[in-house]
Amino acid sequence: MEYHWGLLLKFQHIFFFLVFAIITFFTENYFLDVPELIWSVLSVIIFNVGIYSLVYFYLVPEFYLSNKYPEFILYALISFLVSSLFRILLEPAVFNMNFNETLSNTKFLYNVYTTQGIVILVASFLGITKDKFLIEQDFKDLGEEKDQLYLDLLKSKMNPHFLLNTLNNIYSKSFQPSENTSESILQLSKLLQYVIYDTNKERITMAQEFSSIQSLIGLYQLKYNNVLNITFDIQDEETLELIDIPPSVCLTLFENALKHSAAGIEPESYINVVYKIQDQELLFEIENSVAKKKNLAGSMNDSGLGNKAVINILEKNYAGKYTFISEPAEQNNYLTILKIKL
Repeated sequence: MEYHWGLLLKFQHIFFFLVFAIITFFTENYFLDVPELIWSVLSVIIFNVGIYSLVYFYLVPEFYLSNKYPEFILYALISFLVSSLFRILLEPAVFNMNFNETLSNTKFLYNVYTTQGIVILVASFLGITKDKFLIEQDFKDLGEEKDQLYLDLLKSKMNPHFLLNTLNNIYSKSFQPSENTSESILQLSKLLQYVIYDTNKERITMAQEFSSIQSLIGLYQLKYNNVLNITFDIQDEETLELIDIPPSVCLTLFENALKHSAAGIEPESYINVVYKIQDQELLFEIENSVAKKKNLAGSMNDSGLGNKAVINILEKNYAGKYTFISEPAEQNNYLTILKIKL
């Protein structure tokens, strides 16, 4: 899995060794002159890259992340002592270090112990926090996969049985061609185009969303011979092409209303849709009747699942900037309100 933290982790290593090189330069320039100072700094850096890698890539994952804390502390302490002793014995022998009363070997020992301690501690800290970063990235990736599953759910919300029945109706009517047959094919084509192409986009315009709603209504009207009582109050129509939203949100809410209102079946059924821009907010409101005979409407579990999917998409795109209400209202009807701050 490719992690977005990769660049940050590499930058941490590079930044640390740049700082470490500066610290080493200013601590050893008391004892060495150029060019021996340069060679000394380079050798210390190369040596500590090995110590750093040992702690970061081996000790931390092998012991600390395996909850073997005593072993980790023991081996980290051994690495500190061995690396410090190696420098204390080797550097004065290889490089001509100037020790006197002011610059005693005690200060040199202090510098070595300090720098080696810093290397061990930083390597341990970054190795431990790296695992935390990767775990957070895993959660983020899993969250994105979950969001994608919800989006796929929204895409599949179009009842396949309804589409199949529509095709069967078109087929039966094709033996006696009429305007309704060609109109059914046209509306179905528009709806399938929306499901196949528009739902793959991150955002679509409100005009496209309403177009898919009209196509869905068109199929229902042809099925029930234009007896659907559906009204639209679209205000601020000029904003439909300007405002983008995630696909299928409004369509899913409308399909829920369409299924549970018994539109086309019960004569008193109705759906009222309101769209407007109010106080810098997009308002999409649906009021619908509730089927008197529950077996005539879709499963309310489907509606709840659809609402959960809608809320998940809204939370991903408009966290803290939306209001969603879906609840029964007075006089045996249902009210769904979606507000999004622009």
